[in-house]
Amino acid sequence: MLFGMHPHQDGPLARLRRGHEDLVLELLRKHGPLSRAELGQHSGLSRTTLSDIVTELIESGAVVASAPDTAPRRRGRPVEALTLNPSAGQAIGIDFARRAVHVSAVNVAHEVIGSASEPHDPGLPWEERITLAERLVGTLADGALRLGALNAIGVGVVGPVGDPDSGPPDPYPAADLPALLRKRFEAPVLVDNNTRLAALAEATWGAAAGGQDVLYLRLSHGVGGGLVVGGSLHRGAYGLSGEFGHIAVESGDGRCSCGATGCLETVASVGAVLAAYRRAGGHADGLAALLGALEAGDPVALRTLEAAAAHIGTVLAAVCNAVGPGVIVLGGELAAAGTPLFEPVERALRAHIMPISRDRVDLRPATLGEAGGALGAIALVLHESPLLSHYPARPG
Repeated sequence: MLFGMHPHQDGPLARLRRGHEDLVLELLRKHGPLSRAELGQHSGLSRTTLSDIVTELIESGAVVASAPDTAPRRRGRPVEALTLNPSAGQAIGIDFARRAVHVSAVNVAHEVIGSASEPHDPGLPWEERITLAERLVGTLADGALRLGALNAIGVGVVGPVGDPDSGPPDPYPAADLPALLRKRFEAPVLVDNNTRLAALAEATWGAAAGGQDVLYLRLSHGVGGGLVVGGSLHRGAYGLSGEFGHIAVESGDGRCSCGATGCLETVASVGAVLAAYRRAGGHADGLAALLGALEAGDPVALRTLEAAAAHIGTVLAAVCNAVGPGVIVLGGELAAAGTPLFEPVERALRAHIMPISRDRVDLRPATLGEAGGALGAIALVLHESPLLSHYPARPG
């Protein structure tokens, strides 16, 4: 319960009332602002009981009321929106990417307070990454953030993650990462794969909001993704869902970070595409230079990206034939290439997908950018998305 009521009472009626208060607060925590009518529909409480509960929660400061719709209405007063008091606390999400730390925060009213990012060397020790995350969190809301009643932090990490309360396995972050974070932030920690969390964010607030079956692919320094199947985020046995970057696309000698050869990641990651461009005679010291060459119409850059896109579209088609999504979202730094990437991906996708599905799958660019993983981590903490209805979320 976010705010205690009547601590001196413990009879059956008092316990029933506290249960009703908990229900209303939980609904506002999960769904954000709701009208009284919507609260009634979700809670099943009678109008009189709900009115009494809401009145007392407003008087206690746990809930605030506002009338966001100022447009003239045909009849009656503007619809009043109820939300948890924004000053009651915040939720923090941290994304430990391969080469950067991203942080975001929202208040209990589901308003984004801010986001911040900072790149780092991929070999930066974990203690220093955590210190960087702590400093970035301190820059949000003028350093006035507090967890308050939410009292948990969501964290995204690279690679497979075991049980949410056991920490990620080697060779990714150290197994005691949740313990290190709990010590720094003095709060419980939920850990999951950062790309899967980005998929959750895109399907909750981003390019695929409202989608029941979504495939998300992130093309970054690594390649991975996430699946929403039947309206729920899919985690898979041992947290291994969404490792699309390790689907074999070539029989060549390209050694992948997973130890295998010929994985999609060996041809479609940022580093792999840059290396292929240089082998073909192009000159680019980083992704920005490659994107500039693509924008300028450099034929070598265009052919290089088209070759990678053909592999990407083929893998997407294979996953589509197995899972049947309605929306595919492409994100990550390489997706910033835009049309030179999306057009050949779509051609390969349509060439290999089942004919009956060709006009039923919508390919879209991600919309949340670098904040996606951190925002997905916040959704994991709030457990507010219906996509998490069957998803493990236990603080470590």
